Amino acid sequence: MQTEQTINWSDFTKIEMRVGTIIHAEVFKEAHKPAYKITIDFGPYGRYKSSAQITKLYSVESLPGKQVIAVLNFPPKQIANFYSECLVLGTVGESNTITLLSPEQPVPNGLRIG
Repeated sequence: MQTEQTINWSDFTKIEMRVGTIIHAEVFKEAHKPAYKITIDFGPYGRYKSSAQITKLYSVESLPGKQVIAVLNFPPKQIANFYSECLVLGTVGESNTITLLSPEQPVPNGLRIG
């Protein structure tokens, strides 16, 4: 199966994918689709907020302390009354069930994915 679009190495290096640790999660009541508001610590890159539609596999209580991978250099996106500052990455399964991408072992916050 062929991928949708080919990029070159220069395109890939522009993407700021980094590891961070979720420090806070709450239900995003104003969102049209079930989602959480999460705050992620990326170490020297600071803390970013994100809206994540990950309610099928994760509870609010299970998220703090979990390391995730996110894209940091997208512009903020307004979702309802909230600005999502990064894109948390995950696989998209059946019925749009999202499984978060995370390092296999704990690593320092802010490490670049490459």
